Amino acid sequence: MKKLLFITDLYYEAKGRNYYEEDLYLTSKLREEFHLLICHPEDIEAFEDHADLIVFRNAGPVANYKDKYEAFRTRIVSKHLKTYNSFNGKADMNGKEYLIELTNAQFPVIPTIDTLDSLEKLSNVDTYIVKPKDGADSIGMEFITKGELSEKVDSASKNTLVQPFINFEYEVSFYFINKEFQYALYAPDKKKRWKLKEYVSTEEDLAFAKRFIDWNNLDWGIQRVDACRNEEGELLLVELEDLNPYLSLSEVSDETRNNFVEAMKKSLRKALQS
Repeated sequence: MKKLLFITDLYYEAKGRNYYEEDLYLTSKLREEFHLLICHPEDIEAFEDHADLIVFRNAGPVANYKDKYEAFRTRIVSKHLKTYNSFNGKADMNGKEYLIELTNAQFPVIPTIDTLDSLEKLSNVDTYIVKPKDGADSIGMEFITKGELSEKVDSASKNTLVQPFINFEYEVSFYFINKEFQYALYAPDKKKRWKLKEYVSTEEDLAFAKRFIDWNNLDWGIQRVDACRNEEGELLLVELEDLNPYLSLSEVSDETRNNFVEAMKKSLRKALQS
């Protein structure tokens, strides 16, 4: 049996989610086919040489251990470490810069800038959202007026993202393994982001989500496409989580959950053989 180093922070507290429950469930299923070692994200270096594959799961925001995360990324290249997800993604695993790239490429994304020189790219609204470019899990996010932008945004350092506040209908997430769609969940009550129900996707919905999966072009791994439905009925990307997306497996049916686990095992085997 191959050895997996499963990276997770079982004590990380996330609003509305129990990270540890999801990863305990996943490890209980994966150990049917693999030898497993569970490790905190700050301790990877001590164990990485003893695993055939490093599985990066619910490890919490990497901004909390930025130096160790960057050192790990460096060792992936220098030591040819095998990881899951593959670390050739262009989205959240590298911060939020990609939202600006997608805006400039005219993808269906919430318009995003990092300098007030580009303010004309955003719609003229009463409220704007600002957040750190290397943030996650809504850390550091603020709702401000247009008059406050110059106080909150340093256009020289370009370390802050600016977006117009959108009065959306609901949020929906599409979950993929490799490039294969698995399931979708949505929050009917937009005030309760993590009170989720299974969502029946249309062909148009899946074409929207798949466009971002194809753009990112990961070799292998799990991705979550987070979107919102605006008042005009259009889907707009909120974020593309390609590092350690929470899967909300407790919110799906037994059949969907079992299918996901089997698809993940298949994907892990592919990664091990590559």
